[in-house]
Amino acid sequence: MHPPLNVLGQPIQSCSREPVTGWFRDGCCNTDDNDHGSHTVCCRLSADFLLHLRDIQGNDLITPAPEHGFRGLMPGDQWCVCAASWLRAYRAGAACEVVLQSTHQRALKTVPLEALMEHSLAMEA
Repeated sequence: MHPPLNVLGQPIQSCSREPVTGWFRDGCCNTDDNDHGSHTVCCRLSADFLLHLRDIQGNDLITPAPEHGFRGLMPGDQWCVCAASWLRAYRAGAACEVVLQSTHQRALKTVPLEALMEHSLAMEA
């Protein structure tokens, strides 16, 4: 079996282990056919993006939900977000930065590579 690939055609890299992210909570934006939201875009979250998700799209990632082991997210955290949600924020001018090396190639079914590249963040060593 081949390793999952990122949008650059290379093996996908970890997005975040603190907080731990991903459809499988493995730190990567890996996906499968059960991931109907396509949690494939690795983002460096911004306040504008988090507020857009909460206030416009109805997806509150800010408020902690301790009953689910979720501390809530804040600007600067990295998180695997739904490709369609990122694209809606992009179209509304509220997109946050994206880590291309950690964004799953399946995101390209929803988001044009050019849009992701426009908001790309260099991977830190």
